[in-house]
Amino acid sequence: MQEELDKRRPGRTPLDTPRKERDKVYIFSGVMEDDITTGTPVGLIIPNDVIEDEHINKHKSYKEVIRPGQAGYTFFKKYGQFADNIGAGRASGRETAARVAGGAVAKAVLDTMGIDVIAFITEIHGIKAQDNITYEMAKANYRKNDINCPDLEKAKEMIEELQRIKEQGDSVGGVVEIIARGVPAGLGEPVFDKLQATLAHALMSIGAIKGIEFGAGFGHTKLKGSESNDVPYYDEASGRVRFKTNRAGGILGGISNGEDIRIRVAVKPTPTISIPQGTVNMYTCENVKVEFNTRNDPSICPRIYPVCEAMVRIALLDALYVAKGYRAISSNIDPRWDLL
Repeated sequence: MQEELDKRRPGRTPLDTPRKERDKVYIFSGVMEDDITTGTPVGLIIPNDVIEDEHINKHKSYKEVIRPGQAGYTFFKKYGQFADNIGAGRASGRETAARVAGGAVAKAVLDTMGIDVIAFITEIHGIKAQDNITYEMAKANYRKNDINCPDLEKAKEMIEELQRIKEQGDSVGGVVEIIARGVPAGLGEPVFDKLQATLAHALMSIGAIKGIEFGAGFGHTKLKGSESNDVPYYDEASGRVRFKTNRAGGILGGISNGEDIRIRVAVKPTPTISIPQGTVNMYTCENVKVEFNTRNDPSICPRIYPVCEAMVRIALLDALYVAKGYRAISSNIDPRWDLL
């Protein structure tokens, strides 16, 4: 669990926010001394080491103005004067530490089933890694640079761009790709809880994610049906149906087909930047210009990929439990289900 949290922890590299948090996790329930879960809820605490400093005080000084790109205005309209204004609430990236901790628990279960989830960066501010990065390449080059881009040459360009953007006091977005390997066919529901819907729900709940696609995604709009369809065949080596291509991204009809699940998410630029911007004072209704000179990441991408891994793991584990329960009940009704 701590290993997963350390991937997301701030202040690890020159490209991170300078905020120093240990993200030390403490388990207070649900686990015995020998690291065996008891079946009761696993309770975790991740203390904020930095609770009163220049960064937080600056956020407090901005409480009357709308911070462009952030949730201040919408939270104000929903919660009024009680909205969080210190930059550490439910709209803060700090919230994602809990997701990563929960995802680590899901990972422990998925590992026993041979299911592996890996995320990596494929684009930063228009600089793109090579197309069709394989699972094998992503695993071989996992975390070999500060931004976790498997294309090691393009990663150098991306890092240089992030350093340049950081010096300007600005920020940029990018693309994170996630691959889930070993997912069995049959997970997901055919209508409202399609597997891609539950995965999208999990990933789009991350604050900085603004778009998502599965497999070829929007690329399907440029293809004919004969090009879009993945051709099935019987693979004697594995003893199951496989597909010659994977434009569907491992999901058909809302249900996993046994191929790798491939997802791409769009990550917006860090909204907190050091460049003066126009805004509004919510209390006086005056148009003002403010420089939000607080700590920030030049891009959220290098720290968001472990959050994406965690959310996919949690969603897949939920789908597995639903599928196993469904199969168990169906088998009791008709033993022929065991033949599937």
